[in-house]
Amino acid sequence: MRAVPTSPADLAALIRDVPDFPKPGILFKDITTLLRDGPAFKAAIDDLLARVRGKQADVVVGMESRGLIFGAPIAYALGVGFVPVRKLGKLPSEVVSVEYDLEYGSATLEMHRDAITPGQKVLIVDDLLATGGTVAGTIDLVKQLQGDIVALAFLIELKFLKGRDRLQGYDIATLIQY
Repeated sequence: MRAVPTSPADLAALIRDVPDFPKPGILFKDITTLLRDGPAFKAAIDDLLARVRGKQADVVVGMESRGLIFGAPIAYALGVGFVPVRKLGKLPSEVVSVEYDLEYGSATLEMHRDAITPGQKVLIVDDLLATGGTVAGTIDLVKQLQGDIVALAFLIELKFLKGRDRLQGYDIATLIQY
């Protein structure tokens, strides 16, 4: 029987590297190999939760696509609401939107206009902090709705891409660092 992963290093060992995806020169960190392992997925959620539990969030925001996978169970465990941030054209009601740059292109993110009320305390969760483009775009959406960001949480941080530098002044929790 395999030991249950208990440390960030154990979890990192379950993440598969995929070279040249989605384009040449990118080394993609594939978390599906961690997600399919029930004890590892639980350990990742539990560890992220332990790092953000005291932040007093009223709502968790998670970005499409893998941020939804981590944000929703954290919101559930905290007993707060969950707000999805989606790609352009995926939400059915009135939205706020932002165009942003990412490591290999640009995209548009949207959030329902009524998803966050002014002054609401927001925890932003995603799977990966790389250049910081996606989370910076999400921060912009939260600010458009006058939410108060209490922390940012990520499963993985690619330190060499210096995404943290774009996020000065925010409380940042990461589980696995490369």
